[in-house]
Amino acid sequence: MRRTRQYMFDALKNLKDKAEDLAQAHGDKISGGLEKVGDFIDSKTDGKHSGKIDTAVDKAQDVVGKLGEKKA
Repeated sequence: MRRTRQYMFDALKNLKDKAEDLAQAHGDKISGGLEKVGDFIDSKTDGKHSGKIDTAVDKAQDVVGKLGEKKA
């Protein structure tokens, strides 16, 4: 059981490190992609949820920015 927990912890840490590396290297592209996805969803919902979509995109972009800053 202890090995399984350690393995899971190591796997999650590795995943976090990879996410930070990607955010640092490609944060601008990821942020642009999030914006495009938000615009696409907004168009498919005829703007009914624009405020919520914008908030979600902004929060996701903040997370990407913070991940990229951690590696810098």
